[in-house]
Amino acid sequence: MTRITDFVLRHRLLVTLFWVLLAAAGAATASTTTSRLATTFTAPGSPAYETSVHVANTYHIGAGQDPDIITLTVPNGQTVDSPAVTSDLARVFAAARQVGGVQIVDYTTTHDRAFLTSDGRGTFALAYLPPGNPDSGSTLAPALESAVRAAAPDGWQVGVTGLNPLAQAGSGRSGNGVLAETLIGGLGALAVLAFVFASFLALLPVLMAAISILTTFLFMLGLTHLTDISFIAQFVVALVGLGVAIDYVLLVTTRWREERSHGANNREAVRRAMAHAGRAVVFSGLTVAIGLLTLVFLPIPALRSVGFAGALIPLASVAVAVTLLPVLLDTVGPRLDWPRIRNERTASRGWTAWARLTVRRRWPAAILGLAALLALAAPVAGIHLGAPHSDSLAAQGPARDALNTLTNGGVRSGVLTPMTVLAKESAAGDVARRLAEVPGVVTATATGQAREGTALVTVLPRDEAGSAAGQDTVARVRGSAAGDANVVGVTGSGPVNLDFRSALYGTFPWMLLILSLVTFLLLARAFRSLLLPAKAVLLNLVSLGAAFGVMVLVWQQGHGSESLWGVVGTGALSTWIPLMVFAFLYGLSMDYEVFLLARMREAYDAGHTTDDAVVEGLSRTGRLVTSAALILLLSFVAMSTAPVVDVKVLATGLGAGIFVDATIVRCLLVPTLVSLLGKWNWWLPARAAAVLRVAPSPVSA
Repeated sequence: MTRITDFVLRHRLLVTLFWVLLAAAGAATASTTTSRLATTFTAPGSPAYETSVHVANTYHIGAGQDPDIITLTVPNGQTVDSPAVTSDLARVFAAARQVGGVQIVDYTTTHDRAFLTSDGRGTFALAYLPPGNPDSGSTLAPALESAVRAAAPDGWQVGVTGLNPLAQAGSGRSGNGVLAETLIGGLGALAVLAFVFASFLALLPVLMAAISILTTFLFMLGLTHLTDISFIAQFVVALVGLGVAIDYVLLVTTRWREERSHGANNREAVRRAMAHAGRAVVFSGLTVAIGLLTLVFLPIPALRSVGFAGALIPLASVAVAVTLLPVLLDTVGPRLDWPRIRNERTASRGWTAWARLTVRRRWPAAILGLAALLALAAPVAGIHLGAPHSDSLAAQGPARDALNTLTNGGVRSGVLTPMTVLAKESAAGDVARRLAEVPGVVTATATGQAREGTALVTVLPRDEAGSAAGQDTVARVRGSAAGDANVVGVTGSGPVNLDFRSALYGTFPWMLLILSLVTFLLLARAFRSLLLPAKAVLLNLVSLGAAFGVMVLVWQQGHGSESLWGVVGTGALSTWIPLMVFAFLYGLSMDYEVFLLARMREAYDAGHTTDDAVVEGLSRTGRLVTSAALILLLSFVAMSTAPVVDVKVLATGLGAGIFVDATIVRCLLVPTLVSLLGKWNWWLPARAAAVLRVAPSPVSA
């Protein structure tokens, strides 16, 4: 670190110009980057995915996606099944078929009364979109409604609903874009930093974060030319980057002020800060990047892309912190540190008192902390991975009104998530009759579409495929179809999502093993200890359980989601969210572990006892950790204002994890457990030290 610092200080102008040019290029191309991001989540090679590809190639419809639902209600005194109305109905749906390659499955083609409401006045049709058009709510849904309304006789009520139009309606109701969310998070961070520094130095971390984020967006643009990058990456880079980059600058700058307050000249203070805090930043950034890179082991291209793109932001933040930051501290740092109201010569009295209390009452503190974590993690036992219920997507609007028309007429909301069965043409009717008898199925009907010796059968479930009951129905339908030689395959959002979940979590144990092992080795080298990294990994896993528990409590069960965000409980967590929360929090929360333990290790090496090292480490980093956590928390609060429900859930999990980690874990459990373990914290036998290429630390020390 000292050599790197000396190099950048000798080339200050070159380093500054380099980062200014990168940030300017990132700002100029940011809109291009976001426009190139992909929105699909698929598991190539899975049975449902391959069936959807077969159907798409043969019938030119996106059977693996949920269709839009056209609703029609005739005036009082008429019924849909009367000959005159049926004739008008056929003309209306013929008009719908002229919109953007849409294909319709309805009562006039199937003659299945399951497509009618209980009073006979209402009906619905499944409007399957062409492949690769998941965003119907903003394009095809309005066009469908206009075409149907124009063709419908006077007095008919027309609507279009479906999970996609409902999600679009919910998104349009409220929410901020990624740039607005970053601005909100940045303003909150600036307020916290103003309190921490009590000088114009508060501007420096925000500036460094902006440079890190814009540079990462530039690199991400390059990645989009190599592979598809998920839209989730923009939220991750902008908001996680805001918190991480500020964390690193906060740590280094605080140490720089401390060294200056102890009498070091400015250049020497920069060198010392980088030698200690800069080293911790490097290890922390590598840990965050490794946590994100483990996503590349997943068989889901979209999540692999988030792993690649997301790993760029901690690496860029580290690069900025160890190159540009020392240059600015060396040149304009002293002038920015005005008015210098806060003095770093002595540790915080409040945190010193807290540290001494935790050491003195270590057993009760450890028991209390573990009990709190276990209580928060308890709801995980009831976690359900699926898709948000339609009720959570939009509370009002035309799409909601259309769905209410159906459900009030006795039609189950499961029609929003139908299954498509690809069968042999000669046996389509028999397949439909057999699948109609599967428990949980409202009806199964041959659509009349037949090509290349195959035919399509539509299966309407009672419950939405994302719910527990709906998933059971999907499993029963697939089980029944699996033993039928006349069935080529089953697809639909339900089967696709079940295969997605299986692919996603089938490799999770390997991902967890690799991540834990690499993190252990990295931290063992950083702390010259075997016990400290093992404890860090275990505590991280427990705190992650608490974050999952909060997501289940707030979103799946709905305790607080409606009052805070105006969204009713989702009934399920989207399949990809817990794994994303795990990947991000595992690295992000390790920031605080590195900050805290690095200072304790430094104090212990300086001759302090273990308890004194705990007090020194917590008193010096307690304010920093809580401030950094508050900044990240504000970033995730800003992220939760995104219009997409899944992004709100993701932000809640990340925010809860950071809060739990910075309070219960780092400020309570870490100091008490280090105190309880005493000299064993620092044990590193000679053989392990040789492997790690560091000096051994015998227990007798």
